[in-house]
Amino acid sequence: MISLEEQVSRFKGNQKLRNWFVAILLAGTFTMSISQSSLSTAYPTLMRYFGVSATTIQWLTTGFMLIMCIMMPISPWLLNNVPFKRLFQAVLLLFDVGTLIILVAPSFPIMMLGRILEAVGVGILFPAYQSVMLTITPAESRGATMGVAGLVMGSALAIGPIISGIVLKFTTWQGLFVVFALIITLVFALSFRFISNVMTLKPTQLDFISVISSVGLIGLLFVINQLGKPGVNWPAQFGLLAVSLLMLVYFVYRQFHTTKPMLELRVLKTFNYDLAVLLTGFSYIALIVTTIIFPLYYQGVLHLSPFASGMALVPGAVLLSLLNPVTGKLADRIGFKRVLLIGMGMITMGWGILFVCSRSLNLIAMMGIAMLIEGGNAFVMMPATTLGANSLADNLIAHGTAVITTVRQILGSLGVAIATIILTTVTQNQVVKGYRHQVATQTGYRAVFFTFFLVAIFGLVMAVLIKNTKKTTK
Repeated sequence: MISLEEQVSRFKGNQKLRNWFVAILLAGTFTMSISQSSLSTAYPTLMRYFGVSATTIQWLTTGFMLIMCIMMPISPWLLNNVPFKRLFQAVLLLFDVGTLIILVAPSFPIMMLGRILEAVGVGILFPAYQSVMLTITPAESRGATMGVAGLVMGSALAIGPIISGIVLKFTTWQGLFVVFALIITLVFALSFRFISNVMTLKPTQLDFISVISSVGLIGLLFVINQLGKPGVNWPAQFGLLAVSLLMLVYFVYRQFHTTKPMLELRVLKTFNYDLAVLLTGFSYIALIVTTIIFPLYYQGVLHLSPFASGMALVPGAVLLSLLNPVTGKLADRIGFKRVLLIGMGMITMGWGILFVCSRSLNLIAMMGIAMLIEGGNAFVMMPATTLGANSLADNLIAHGTAVITTVRQILGSLGVAIATIILTTVTQNQVVKGYRHQVATQTGYRAVFFTFFLVAIFGLVMAVLIKNTKKTTK
């Protein structure tokens, strides 16, 4: 019987075998990632089908995100206690069951149950797949491999609404989930042939107190998602925020004061890793704000239809998909720091042009700037993740990727909330001052562009401070 060390060495030394492993892993993760961002296009259809309001239907995405985030810190424990092949197959099966429940759901609560099961699977797999890919890839090739992985994190987010729009144009909303179910079922079948156990098991008892206290993440993200919404009971929200923060403070305290933490937060003691975490978060903010704010700008300022505004995102999504593998190889060749500087430079330039020229930009110019920002994301998000992993010992990679993925999700949600608040508040203030609605709206967007221009400058400073790190092992 082949030992685990021999199994890992076999993948590191056999590129063809490793490529099959990575392809199956990414096919499942890519499909799950698309499911995270694709439903927004189907909201009107789902509202009519189930007879619910827009606020209720948004829980299909908001609830998905909350459950996903609570599972991310548990992912390292699962990797240490469950053979990876079995874990991967269990996640696929869980997602498939959730998708089938959605397909036959007679009511919205049943559909929500299916989404929760899908979210559990995604929350486990998102940090895990990055850890596994880093483990089976030689250090000198990690940039290229994680560049391909960037197709999942970046491209799926941007492409999800586009794919769902195309599917919905030719079939019902159920057709979207039929596509998900078919792909995941195929991946499940192929996993028996191409997925192996490559992670070292270190069995420990699950710290249920840590699990319970980590639920504070749900409360924090829930409050963040209420920012900018009308009719919110803010005294109750502040109470929830206070309780959530206390739970998270205790969660952090417990991870530092227990011998076998559920999530090893001591990775944050490595300054270079901390910079990498923030860089991935800031690049994710740039990407998610672009994919949400730009369509609103196209409709509100340029007066495009929803379909046309969605299609206007295609060039940026395509460029992001094409650049991700290229930037990974480039990072292996010229160093991660240079690649990160290029990417943050592109993102900063994009937001800067938007701020300075926002009153005179047409659709073509806006699409070009979207391509500049999304292209910059390809130079930052996964290269920074890889550099962060290279700053840690091998036994900490699973914990490091879980921290990065969780922080990235929190910062992304915070970025969207801040963009929404600024846009709404500034626009309303301008209207009160007597400006025409068109002028007021443009001023609101300009304030958003300026805010994220400042965020990008901060990210550029971090890219200057970060260091190329040779892989350490233990």
